Amino acid sequence: MSDRTWDPTAFRSSVQDTLDDFLAEQDARLRPLGDDAARLMTEVRALTSGGKRLRAAFCLWGYAALAGPPSGEDARAVSRAAAALELLHASALVHDDLMDASDTRRGRPATHRGFAAEHGTDGWRGDPEQYGAAAAILAGDLLLTWADELLRRCGFGWDRVGPALEVLDLCRSEVIAGQFLDISVQARGTADVAQAMTVLRYKSAKYSIERPLHVGAALAGADAAALELLSDFGLPLGEAFQLRDDLLGVFGDPAATGKPAGDDLVEGKRTVLVALALDAAPAAEAKRLDAALGTALDASEVAELRDIIERCGARERVETTIAELAGTARAALERGREAGWHPDAVVALDQLATAATSRTS
Repeated sequence: MSDRTWDPTAFRSSVQDTLDDFLAEQDARLRPLGDDAARLMTEVRALTSGGKRLRAAFCLWGYAALAGPPSGEDARAVSRAAAALELLHASALVHDDLMDASDTRRGRPATHRGFAAEHGTDGWRGDPEQYGAAAAILAGDLLLTWADELLRRCGFGWDRVGPALEVLDLCRSEVIAGQFLDISVQARGTADVAQAMTVLRYKSAKYSIERPLHVGAALAGADAAALELLSDFGLPLGEAFQLRDDLLGVFGDPAATGKPAGDDLVEGKRTVLVALALDAAPAAEAKRLDAALGTALDASEVAELRDIIERCGARERVETTIAELAGTARAALERGREAGWHPDAVVALDQLATAATSRTS
């Protein structure tokens, strides 16, 4: 495949242009509402700026696997559909940050924190934290609504858009239910490896890779067999992607992740990594880890918990699982090549598999 066919940097730029154009339309609609609507739009633009655009890329190459790289009006329609998934992602991040009480996102204040700070600075009435929470819920809901609208108006006929919207409907149900599973296991303070994997699969893995592939494939007219083969590739890769995220949430460099060191530990996330550590660590260390989850931790305490997770072998087991899942995905990719997936798509999906599982942010 030539560099001209797949340039990830140019692709990310094109997705951003598509989002900017769509948000300009929405800004024109909301402008009559005045300064408060303008403040909301400013935050939405920040939320949809930058990022790896993996979901958009998997949508593009899910389409291209079956129909070849799009051109002309089809390329514009696929770009709008792919950008719709980035709106869905931004919505999920806003709500996730609120539910996790996160302070930052990509090196800037999380949406609820930013609006709460504005409330306090301006000396308004009421509780700044409540205002920030309400503003974040509404910003996330708006992005979720716009994801549906942008896909519906992407430019393909209803014979293609209808099936793609059915995938989006399923995707949204899965990620919202998965998020509820997540907050429930955190509230109970217990999650074994199987429960943690279920949360991982539905909260992140499916909506990050499998469903974006399906949206693109649906726009290309995919049948059930084609969708199943894409699932064989996309689901294990999505699980590996989220397991990498779990590792970064504990061991990642804040300069790269935009999150404080050990942020998942402070937030008390019952990830697969944590579940493995609680199973494998000596009883006293497992008790220490379990008690520390979800509490304020200084740098030395984060380092202590990291050491527990490292020494018991949990980090190594997650790395091994990532490699195994990536291998399963690549075996499915080879079956896709044999089934006639476009060669450019096979190469691009292989590159994306590497990017999803080897990332540092």
